[in-house]
Amino acid sequence: MKVHADLCLIPLGVGVSVGTYIAECQRVLDEAGLEYRLHAYGTNIEGDWDRVMAAVKRCHERVHAMGAPRISTSLKLGTRTDRAQSLQDKIDSVQRKLNGNNKQETV
Repeated sequence: MKVHADLCLIPLGVGVSVGTYIAECQRVLDEAGLEYRLHAYGTNIEGDWDRVMAAVKRCHERVHAMGAPRISTSLKLGTRTDRAQSLQDKIDSVQRKLNGNNKQETV
């Protein structure tokens, strides 16, 4: 099953700046061959359910291995069976609406 995920991984006990840890998690997603997009408060990921969940687990393992004693993660998941839709499809749909094409469509 394909899933869209919004992952927000926050290493705790490592100081104020966490960019190095987030970069490592991005490397994990890249190594897993998943489609993903970093945003200001997390990362959108799309792919096969099992591959996405395995990558999230691997992110935790790698960030712990870097010395983070605790990690707090928020994970939002979305699936659909009525049609295939990529993360970019969802963005494009909203962009069309912003550009004046108010044709009714499902996001």
